[in-house]
Amino acid sequence: MGKEIVCGAIPAILVFLWFLGINVTPLLVFGVVLLALYFLVVRQSQGNVLFGGKGKQTKNVVPKSNVQFAEIGGQERAKNELKEALDFLKHKDQIAQYGIRPLKGVLLTGPPGTGKTLMAKAAANYTNSAFVAASGSQFVEMYVGVGAQRVRDLFKEVKALAEKNGQDSGIIFIDEIDVIGGKRDGQQQREYDQTLNQLLTEMDGIGTSEKPRILMIAATNRKDMLDSALLRPGRFDRHISVDLPDKTAREQILVIHTANKPLAPDVSLEQVAQETFGFSGAQLESVANEAAIYAMREKSPQIEARHFAFAVDKVMMGEKVDREASAEEKKRVALHELGHAIVSETVRPGSVSQVTLSPRGKALGYVRQNPMEDRYLYTKEALEKQIMVCLGGAVAEEIYYGGRSTGSKNDFEQALNMAQEIVQSGMSGLGIVHLQYVAKERVHDEVERILEDLLEKTRTLLNKYDSVFQEGLHTLLQAEVLHGDAFRSLLASVSTPEKELAV
Repeated sequence: MGKEIVCGAIPAILVFLWFLGINVTPLLVFGVVLLALYFLVVRQSQGNVLFGGKGKQTKNVVPKSNVQFAEIGGQERAKNELKEALDFLKHKDQIAQYGIRPLKGVLLTGPPGTGKTLMAKAAANYTNSAFVAASGSQFVEMYVGVGAQRVRDLFKEVKALAEKNGQDSGIIFIDEIDVIGGKRDGQQQREYDQTLNQLLTEMDGIGTSEKPRILMIAATNRKDMLDSALLRPGRFDRHISVDLPDKTAREQILVIHTANKPLAPDVSLEQVAQETFGFSGAQLESVANEAAIYAMREKSPQIEARHFAFAVDKVMMGEKVDREASAEEKKRVALHELGHAIVSETVRPGSVSQVTLSPRGKALGYVRQNPMEDRYLYTKEALEKQIMVCLGGAVAEEIYYGGRSTGSKNDFEQALNMAQEIVQSGMSGLGIVHLQYVAKERVHDEVERILEDLLEKTRTLLNKYDSVFQEGLHTLLQAEVLHGDAFRSLLASVSTPEKELAV
């Protein structure tokens, strides 16, 4: 209210003086100069003190979190490791009895969307600690010394906050720490190096007996980019890998994110978890949310299994697009996808969830597979089968059109990568090799031999399924979707012994 009165009174006074015949120009110039100085001081204060001044609520103070470790699906090993590090903040007398040095830093590494930030918030709640957070990009500025000053302010801030709240410990969380903690090349003095040096100095200054006790938690998905001085014991003592969830963990995550959603009786979260191999926690949350959106669009009182199927497709492939392919393109795409599906179902029975002709993202059609189990190790046989699945689309086009199309480009890239994996893993005719000491021509010839052999096997396999191609093509052109069970019934009508189709 005071500001409004002043802002209104000053112009009124100036107008009054002008009517009296007094020259107000010097007063106007003086006022503009004062205003410019005021804004300059405010801007400088905001630039140098990102985290605010004493007694003020600052940008990095995070409101008390209600996130519990139990609310984070999966990641049991990572959560237990982090809890053990946090127990050093809670049970000071016990660790002193054993002469244990409290940990100074915990580094969370893993792919995006796996719950690293959630775990940091749960950590603050678990220990009842003062919690401040920042991202690596907040320390990056063109002005020299600003990043280092912000690091100092961050440590001062968490201590002041802990003292103000009567807490014995504080947690500093820095996301994207690779932005400021990258490897130093030693060639030139960069501003990032100054920031990193200050961070190392502050971490070394974290005392083991001071009060409040500070724990640094950082997260990155590029651990290989971090400077070795940051990773050594005494700074980041614990490196905790937060990996993509396995099937059991995916089901737990889905249970958490569907707890407040009306699910229909036909929804099997176990089935959804099985179909989402390789999904992160963030992607699974998106699946649950998109399924609910699909149900709301249809005004369905409950979220049904088909809504989850649509949601998985959307998160994996993108939203349906408006572009309309010609009749001849649709036919070609349908035969291409049926080639993938026939090979997949033959070499891995039960693996096809559905064959779809409707465009999503950049794909004009696709086969959604249903992984029977999570796999992390692959034999030569398994890789060869997967290569055949990749080649199935192009081979189908060759059979019915006499040539290939650009739609096979991505399939060939995947097949080449897997063929190279066979060579690099010592499972090819070259034996155990190091690519650095083998001529590129020999590697190329071996990869080409593997692909040609598998192309021929795929061609022999698909030539026996003309009736499946014809029936499947008719269904796809009419309905655009061929579900897995219907597709398997179609395959069962062909009396080709499976032994003949083995890789």
